Amino acid sequence: MMQQASGRVRTVIERVYPSIDCGRFPVKRVSGEQVVVRADVFADGHDRVRCVLADRAPGAKKWTEREMRFLENDRWEAAFTVERLGEHLYTVMAWVDRFGTWRDGLSKKVKAGLDVGVELLIGAGIVNAAAERAGSKARSAPLGDEPPRTDAKRRKRDSEQLKKLAERLSDETRATEQRVEAALSTELQELALRYPDRSHESTSGEPFVVRVDRERARFSSWYELFPRSTAGEPGKHGSFKDCERVLPYVAEMGFNVLYLPPIHPIGYTKRKGRNNTLTPEPHDPGSPWAIGSAEGGHTAIHPELGTLAEFTQLVQRAAEHGLETALDIAFQCAPDHPWVTEHPEWFTIRPDGSVQFAENPPKKYEDIYPINFETDDWQNLWNALRDVFLHWINAGVKIFRVDNPHTKSFAFWEWVIAELKRDHPDTIFLSEAFTRPKVMYRLAKLGFTQSYTYFTWRNQAAEMREYLEELTQTEAIEFFRPNFWPNTPDILHADLQEGGRPAFIARFVLAATLSSNYGMYGPAFELLQNTPREPGSEEYRDSEKYEIKAWNLEDPASLRPIISKLNRARNEHVALQRNDTLRFHPTDNPEILAYSKHSPDLECIVLVVVSFDYHYKQSGWVEFGPSKLGMRTGDQYMVYDLLADAGYRWLDGWNYVELRPADGPVHVFRVVPLDQSEEQPDSAW
Repeated sequence: MMQQASGRVRTVIERVYPSIDCGRFPVKRVSGEQVVVRADVFADGHDRVRCVLADRAPGAKKWTEREMRFLENDRWEAAFTVERLGEHLYTVMAWVDRFGTWRDGLSKKVKAGLDVGVELLIGAGIVNAAAERAGSKARSAPLGDEPPRTDAKRRKRDSEQLKKLAERLSDETRATEQRVEAALSTELQELALRYPDRSHESTSGEPFVVRVDRERARFSSWYELFPRSTAGEPGKHGSFKDCERVLPYVAEMGFNVLYLPPIHPIGYTKRKGRNNTLTPEPHDPGSPWAIGSAEGGHTAIHPELGTLAEFTQLVQRAAEHGLETALDIAFQCAPDHPWVTEHPEWFTIRPDGSVQFAENPPKKYEDIYPINFETDDWQNLWNALRDVFLHWINAGVKIFRVDNPHTKSFAFWEWVIAELKRDHPDTIFLSEAFTRPKVMYRLAKLGFTQSYTYFTWRNQAAEMREYLEELTQTEAIEFFRPNFWPNTPDILHADLQEGGRPAFIARFVLAATLSSNYGMYGPAFELLQNTPREPGSEEYRDSEKYEIKAWNLEDPASLRPIISKLNRARNEHVALQRNDTLRFHPTDNPEILAYSKHSPDLECIVLVVVSFDYHYKQSGWVEFGPSKLGMRTGDQYMVYDLLADAGYRWLDGWNYVELRPADGPVHVFRVVPLDQSEEQPDSAW
């Protein structure tokens, strides 16, 4: 049965935004960002209403209130800024504005020439009540004070002044005009509104939550690197020491996250050989995702990589180069993993007594045992998995890429991320779940900081625009932070196989400019590796998942210079460090996509134009006007290509572009008013 609400509460609060699934899940922000809250607020009849947005920072004892402003059609708005990491709370409260309603009614009657003697007496009672509230210690501060005041002298002064004004309103010996003048004075309005009658206010219910992350959650450039392939010699197993020598290479390209696939011991039973063969050679190293052997499991390190101390040193050396280390967390086990014998109840045992291996028919992964999250011993299992994270957090890792989280329990992820963030609010979790949209969204709601996406499979301009509008112009932007990858060790899309160098450049630019978070699997990407295992496959031939590579990082054909330029542009242009200002612009050629991003103050605007034809020149007209975004440029402005080092004078409207595959079918323009331009048109910049 529905609980009976107080019969004296008359205000209604509906459609609070942002709120995810009616407040079931947090919205997401990073430190320093605003949360703009809107709500429908109204009451029965014709009385005025007032409402406030109240918020409380993590660890704070008191709520801060901000008056909401009326927009239109009973919609109200206010905003607050989040600073501390953790869970920031907010709620909306509303009440009937008795003083404002009375004041409006009085004003109308005065204009109509009606007798307002009784109305003035009513007003005196309302003002006297405000005076009593001003003198009371029930509220810690008058409404609207920021920061809250506790000055008793001021409250006493306000109370005395309100009493004087109430006496003036009720003094029938005074001329009515004088009493009306006092009633409608700005002084009375400011004082009375400061101490409203909120005895019958309504609230929006349980507080909503903002999960506040650090800046890296919003802006990151990931570089995936297999440490075992850093020795520089064919077939030689690399170590953490070898990996240290590659750090300057990664840092100089402008990345800020170094992502390492699993670094644990690899199982021997059912080990996969080169190209995923079931008959490995004795020297084949196996897949890093087949975790566990007699040498240890998820908290152990492959002995040829080094020791825990050497790993911790790698993390520290990476930080000295401006790189955070991200570690792969894959909750699955090789048949040799200690858990298989120590905790057989954590796995699915088939009727023949064997352990169920992973499979995705017709694919079989005999070298991997999935964990059974329906085990009766689920509490001990959850604790053990949590402790894996804690082990690596203690080793200095704060960023985790989680392998296939959609194949594990939703309830577990919600619990473990909350547990970890309680004591380590600066941790970041990237969900690698290429699955159905609602499942991907659910994982993001449960707490994953960033998410892999369908970017790789959006290969036409129109479908790319449609997908990005879904991610940035719907409720998804409040909880789903996309991380775009043009390739991964598992995914070599046909565009890269068939489009050659132009496709690599275009897909890289799309990933790095459409999303503020992006990553690439290198050095395969910059070295233009595009040979599939077989026709129609998205797997690499001679995949690094199953063998050690010796990469030629000094290959003159490398995309390293272009990657470095664009990463430098991302680091220097704040417009590219956010997704909420992404806007698409019309073109007259369906092969060309044009879009822009801008900083909130419009000091930085970046316009990107990309051709989706990697074989032939495409040309056309792009409609773009920085004035529509709010920048004052006049009829003309300058655009500077950050990759080609060239500048052009453009008009506010339609402008012509040509995109040639041989040159890299992209433009990344910085937009500048003519009076701020540094060079003449058509000159190098």
